[in-house]
Amino acid sequence: MKHLMHPFVLHNEQIRALPEVSLSPGQTGLLSGWGVFSTLRVVEGVPFAFERHWNRMREDARRLRVPFPAQEGETLSALMRLIEANRAYDAALRVTVIRNHGGIWSGPATGPGYDLIAFTAPIHEHPAGVHLTVRPFGRAAASAFRGVKSIAWGPNLAVLEEAHANGFDEVILLNERGEVSECVSANLFVAEGSKVWTPPLDSGCLAGVTREMLLSEVRLDGVSIAEKTLYPEDFDRSGEVFITSTTRGLLPVFSIEGRPLGRSSNILPRLQEAYLRVVGDYVRQWERV
Repeated sequence: MKHLMHPFVLHNEQIRALPEVSLSPGQTGLLSGWGVFSTLRVVEGVPFAFERHWNRMREDARRLRVPFPAQEGETLSALMRLIEANRAYDAALRVTVIRNHGGIWSGPATGPGYDLIAFTAPIHEHPAGVHLTVRPFGRAAASAFRGVKSIAWGPNLAVLEEAHANGFDEVILLNERGEVSECVSANLFVAEGSKVWTPPLDSGCLAGVTREMLLSEVRLDGVSIAEKTLYPEDFDRSGEVFITSTTRGLLPVFSIEGRPLGRSSNILPRLQEAYLRVVGDYVRQWERV
């Protein structure tokens, strides 16, 4: 589903109308896909879990050798001005840091070492659940850059576009060991009785913020949430399968490769409620600051 940007964009520290933003083809990050990004959910004007997104972006930038803003507070202030300019109080917020110099092809080394670009877009209504397909060798668990959220997203978009053309909503990506890693733009969870499992980071998956909130913040009596190596056959034995992402929250999986999944577990509705409570607590705490 396409997200059409709101009219104003943050370019470094300046709020500009979208047509006024000017980037150079000499920026190596644009030519090479050399940069990092994160997508946040804005709830009641508050960028939910901003600190987690920022810390992950900073670590990804370190791993990819992308210069990164030093002042978290200044960037947050600029993002709040962007939210206000677009009146994007319930929206998606995309933040990107692009490396400007270095590499093989690059323009003259003038200006800052990076460009920060942020924009907002409406949150679209999502379906009640999703239908997934499976792609072998979709993630490289042995890569030194596994789990990095890079702007070099062309292969992911190609995989997702092919899945949509075949009537699926998302793609389960397996790693080179045949283990479940993640979806193109979501993490995966499996409920087995009172236990909920998600693939570990060494499967090659992204450390999604919603995933991390479930592992560290969400609590349900009698239910444990932890990491475990998963294989495709685990879906058939599960009581429930669901995906998580910042913009979609927690969504049930209805089928995989056209095979309907059993939904004998009642854990997901309870997790959805618990997660929304965590979001609400964050927003209220923000308002008190």
